[in-house]
Amino acid sequence: MKILIIGLGSIASKHIKALHLLNIKAELFALRFQRDSKEENGVKNLFSESELDDDYDFAIISNPTNLHFKAIDLLIEKFIPLFIEKPPLASLKGAEELNTRLIKLNIKTYVACNLRFHPCIIYLKQFISSNNLRVNEVNVYCGSYLPDWRPEIDYRDNYSANKNQGGGVHLDLFHELDYVHWIFGQPQSVKSYKTSCSSLKIDAIDYANYTLKYQTFSVSVILNYYRRTPKRTIEVLIDDKTVLVDLINNEINEDGKVLFSDPDFQVSDTYIKQMDFFINKVLSDKTQMNTFTESIQILKNCLHDK
Repeated sequence: MKILIIGLGSIASKHIKALHLLNIKAELFALRFQRDSKEENGVKNLFSESELDDDYDFAIISNPTNLHFKAIDLLIEKFIPLFIEKPPLASLKGAEELNTRLIKLNIKTYVACNLRFHPCIIYLKQFISSNNLRVNEVNVYCGSYLPDWRPEIDYRDNYSANKNQGGGVHLDLFHELDYVHWIFGQPQSVKSYKTSCSSLKIDAIDYANYTLKYQTFSVSVILNYYRRTPKRTIEVLIDDKTVLVDLINNEINEDGKVLFSDPDFQVSDTYIKQMDFFINKVLSDKTQMNTFTESIQILKNCLHDK
């Protein structure tokens, strides 16, 4: 395979590792915008759009979120399938027009939300859909400490902390809104509150609170950058029981009884499963999931400001 990478950072390295672990024989090319960018093992640097070919099997877009639009716009006329790191864009400006062009040119797209391949998320989706359960309430919480994300650098220099680079907890933790949509479908309405006033003192949003209204229940989603002890949970209140999903400890409980547990699971496994799905399902036309069209709808909920 011949694969183009735009944005050769930490997330791209995870996708490259997944390719290697899947024994995908590939020529890797990275479009770089700084001449002093260091060489990555097994990746050929390209420094100009004029060096791009038209025969890549697909492109990985993993540059900062605020640059996704430019990357997609650049590649769209080359008819290259796109593997786009979440979220699809940093704003909705021009999103519909871009989506229309992708559809018109029949370009395959997949927005990479790797938590869809987390065994607890998969189990919960199947549990909800197969048991005809009456859901009364869902509470989603994801909080962690931004300075711990990349301890080798000052967190204030990280794109996550900077609004103009597409940072913000609502975009970084797009996963939560994505899997809520995947499990429960599109909500009837959305209300949200976002702020940046914590002790982190960053200009990007560091707290977001969403209420998603469905026909017979509501989903609350709380996200933050400042929780010292990480917590990532989903609580589902059903008629006669409460199901608690712990995404950090990879366990699901029903009123204290263990329904599912996978102590050997590593989050890195999701990148492997995701890449395998993209290559063997999306590229081969066997199925589509989380297309640009679908993900833009979720982004509308994510960026909702009322």
